[in-house]
This record gives sequence, C-alpha cells and structure tokens, in this order.
Amino acid sequence: MEYVQPRPSSIVASLYTARDLGVEVAILHGPSGCSFKHARLLEEDGMRVLTTSLGENEFIFGGQGVLERVLRYAEAEFSPTRMAVIGTCVSMIIGEDIEAAIEGSGVETPTIGVEIHAGFRENIDGVLAVLEPAARAGWIAGDELERQRRLLAAANQVERLRGAASQPYIEPSRGDLKHRAAHRLLDLARSGKKGVAVLNAKKETAYMFADELCALHEVCPEAEITYLANLEDRGLPKVRADAARILAGMKERGIDPALLGALDEYGENGEAVGERIQEIKPDFAFLVGVPHAVPPEYTDGIETISVTNGPRQVAPLKAIGHAMVVVEVDLHPKTLGVREIVESEFGAVLRSMNGE
Repeated sequence: MEYVQPRPSSIVASLYTARDLGVEVAILHGPSGCSFKHARLLEEDGMRVLTTSLGENEFIFGGQGVLERVLRYAEAEFSPTRMAVIGTCVSMIIGEDIEAAIEGSGVETPTIGVEIHAGFRENIDGVLAVLEPAARAGWIAGDELERQRRLLAAANQVERLRGAASQPYIEPSRGDLKHRAAHRLLDLARSGKKGVAVLNAKKETAYMFADELCALHEVCPEAEITYLANLEDRGLPKVRADAARILAGMKERGIDPALLGALDEYGENGEAVGERIQEIKPDFAFLVGVPHAVPPEYTDGIETISVTNGPRQVAPLKAIGHAMVVVEVDLHPKTLGVREIVESEFGAVLRSMNGE
C-alpha cells in the first residue's frame, strides 16, 4: 500500500537545495500560493523567493513571458550572483520551457532551470533536479553529484526501513514528557555509568540538536560520556559553513566531539555510528537528530534516549527499542537563518534541573 499520510514535497526540496548551493534568488514558476510557508521561511535564511504568480490566463496561454519579466526584475532589483527557476505542478502541466525563458530573458546572472513538480513520490527527486543542472553549469563537480546521489539513496532507505516512510500511516506523537526524559538521562549520567552522546543531524537542524549535547555536558561535566558529532568538512557550501559554525560553538561550550560523518551524511552514517557505539560499550546512549539512522542491533541492550523533530518518528523509534523519545516540534523554523547554536526545549529542561 502507498502512503496515505502527507509526505515532503519535491518542490520544497528543490528550494532548500538551491539555498545550499548559494542561490540568492529562487523564482517559483507557478501560482502565488505554491510552497508559500517554506518560501517565506527560506527568506529568513537569506535567499529571496519570488513567484511568477501564474493564474487562469497563464494556465491557458502559458507563462513564459511572465517568467522572463520576473527574471529581469530579479536581476535588476537584487543583483544576485546566482539564480534558479524552480518548476511547479502548473508549469509541468502546461508544458513550460523554463530553459527557453531563461535564455529569452537576456539575464546575465548565472541561472539554472529546475524541472520539478510535486508529483514525485520521493522528495529526493527535488534535490537531484537541482544538483543535475548545477553540475552542468559547473556549480558543483561531477564527483560531488555522485556523492549526493549516494547520500540521498541512503537517507531514503533509512526512512523506508525505520522512519516516517516505514508504514502507510503513523500516528503523530509528541513523545515522552521532556522533564521525565531529562530526569532519566541525568540519573544515568550521574550514576557513574558509561555513556555516549551522538549528534547525527540533518544540515541546519544541527544548530538546535547540538544544544542537547551542550546542555548535557553543562549539567554533567564530569560524567563519563563520549561525544560524537557529524560535523566533518564535506558537502555543499552552506552545509560546510554550518558544520564549521556548530563545531566552533560546541567547543566554546566545552565539548570537543569526535567527528564522525558530515551534516549531509546523516542517512549513510548510521552504521559508522553504530560501530563506534559498540567499540565504546556504553551503558546508555543519547542520540539526537536522525536517531533512526543507527540500526537497532547496535543499541540492543543499551538504554537509549533519543531526540527527533518528527512527531511521526516516535512510534518507529519505540518499535526498535528506544526507551524514551523526545520531540523538538518547532525545531525547523527556529533553525532557519541562524548562524549559531540555538537553545532547544529539551536542553532548557536539562539546564533547569542543574543542582537537583
């Protein structure tokens, strides 16, 4: 049976990928309301998102002229170094030639056309729809494109095996109460037992997930805990810059984590994290970000507390044996546009228990 719960949009995935490539203006070629929420949020991250605002007239007669005018406006108004035109369901249905419009507009700004719509079952198609023309334009190397293909396939597989795509419908849940999970985590850390705390997060979400580890270290600085983080220097421009900032922020807060993987390798990183956990042989594990990337055989017999930002991720994590699961519901909008570690709700709860 196919999914009956909403799934991420390929169009939105294209927008985020354009941002990661340093695109300064993205133009959605479709109705004004298409992907509105994420378009607005991405402007918090420094990328201007415009729309051609296609209506009934363009549905019938086409919107190439409108797109050409918006391209010229964007170049004159914002003087961007890179632009991208992102397709929509409407532009696909009416058969718009995005590349012809870019050429016809006469803009000199390096611009790629992204042929995408929301009809793809997997949102990773939206990522590849941007990376492929970016590679042809010389914005990324061929080997980086192939690396991204591999990482996307791995992330997709993790979601199908143990994530929100593992069942046709998963009941959303807010998970365990944060104060109860915090009490248990602190009891374990203060008991003298050996622990491991792992940041294995997706891209900019690490700005908040890193705070969970910082809070644990702040409250239990003497605990026997090994800290791991996927902050190695690889990936698209924004991803690498984010990793450097987050690592610097963790070091300022007294944590010098062992690096294991990069911020875009969260899906592929599970086996490596699991092997490191088995080498450490901890009594408890604290996994934040994409905890379901770690296969359950690596945490079997280890009391595991995890933090996710997906309400539909709680049940799958419980099913693979995680003792407690915490959800940071508002994480994603709070990590757009930031350039330093952001306090998490669970981190705040941990800090409030300092001295108890």
